[in-house]
Amino acid sequence: MGNIGFDNEKYVSIQTEKIKERIAQFGGKLYLEFGGKLFDDFHASRVLPGFKPDTKLKMLLEMKDNAEVIIAINSQAIEDMKVREDLGITYDQDVLRLIDAFQEAGLFVGSVVLTQYANQKGAKKFERFLAKLGIKSYRHYTIPNYPYDVEHIVSKEGLGKNDYIETTKPLVVVTAPGPGSGKMATCLSQIYHDSLRGVKSGYAKFETFPIWNLPLKHPVNLAYEAATADLDDVNMIDPYHLEHYGVSTVNYNRDVEIFPVLNRLISAIFGDSPYFSPTDMGVNMAGYCICDDEVCQKASRQEIIRRYYKAMMDSRKGKPMDSAIARIENIMNNNGISIAERLCVAPCLKKAELTKGPASAIELSDGKIITGKTSSLLGATSAMVLNALKYLAGIGDNVLLLPKAIIEPICEMKIRGLGHHNPRLHVDDILLALSISAVTNPLADLALTQLPKLRECESHSSVILSSRDLSTLNRLGIRHTCEPFYETKKLYHSK
Repeated sequence: MGNIGFDNEKYVSIQTEKIKERIAQFGGKLYLEFGGKLFDDFHASRVLPGFKPDTKLKMLLEMKDNAEVIIAINSQAIEDMKVREDLGITYDQDVLRLIDAFQEAGLFVGSVVLTQYANQKGAKKFERFLAKLGIKSYRHYTIPNYPYDVEHIVSKEGLGKNDYIETTKPLVVVTAPGPGSGKMATCLSQIYHDSLRGVKSGYAKFETFPIWNLPLKHPVNLAYEAATADLDDVNMIDPYHLEHYGVSTVNYNRDVEIFPVLNRLISAIFGDSPYFSPTDMGVNMAGYCICDDEVCQKASRQEIIRRYYKAMMDSRKGKPMDSAIARIENIMNNNGISIAERLCVAPCLKKAELTKGPASAIELSDGKIITGKTSSLLGATSAMVLNALKYLAGIGDNVLLLPKAIIEPICEMKIRGLGHHNPRLHVDDILLALSISAVTNPLADLALTQLPKLRECESHSSVILSSRDLSTLNRLGIRHTCEPFYETKKLYHSK
């Protein structure tokens, strides 16, 4: 917390130059498949302290005059109303969110491509909606035996059936709302159509993780495995790179497995391929920008533990996570990673044992552990945040920032006016109450000014929190975990 392990400015600089080099390698036109999150990469910011969540976006903005974005969305995902769990919105809604975000930042979004199009009703409806908004859309169709029947794929009946997406910039970033959206197929379709038109273009892949020039078992790469444990991604040595160059690099199983086929497709389009390994296809320079390896290792070990707790919580909520939990446990056991490293856990559980009720604890940037217990007026996490703000502001424990005269009317309104069963104040409730009190109470105002100091702090609770409290903690930048138990034994637990 507070220590920097990654040189963000260096990364933006050398990553930009690397992409420019790859554009030049292909004669001035590059389709760049962008994996992961482009402007809200919080995983990277957690395991590489110093990396900003919007760093990749800033890097692209360095080239904004020569870059445009294509957003790919799987037509069947529209039909199935597939939801991004982290945002709670459907993939088609996320396309609109992404367009707004890119354009607000200053990036040109050229079009949306509907992949695996098969006249789905939802896809047709989305096309009409995009047209009303003045957004160009294109259709790419399902190709039988993709990606293995190379002869058929690289033909008029294969990629040739796809709409050609009109682009005007040297760098075309192909991104998507989630995995399985057809980013790679979109890039291949474009370079196939470019070749028919006599346009020189190429393909490259941008994936931050795993970091190819870190050791296989480096905690940063292990954290990626833990993050994707439910997707069956496994880090491995790139055998093609090792064979051709005699150099050991790290990739993940899906890229290694698909490389021979993908390379055959590229060779069929161009006549030959410039790539000898999946590592060759990448342009990621993050490994060169780690300035304090120990800081990144420590941060990554914490991320692995957080992923373990998240998998346990998801399992308790009914998701099929047994395999993912086993994989993360295996990563922890094989690399000497212990829950004891998460310093907020033990004080939290001790507080819960002493008070015979739910408890929370937070580790502040100076190493101080602050706890919170459940009371008749405050939830444990609300008490924890309030106590932390008082500590940071230098306000004594005996000072009541929110007297009963302020809290009780709010609790009564929740029960009598709003029909809630639980009168205790959530975290956002106490922050609003503090804001109101700050008008007449200088100490409340002082406490509120400490909120930025909670960012990147680690916290833990003895029970699963409501989505409302979790959302507020996320907004505050607090990295939270919890035990996989509900506060009550009810079968239904509201959000």
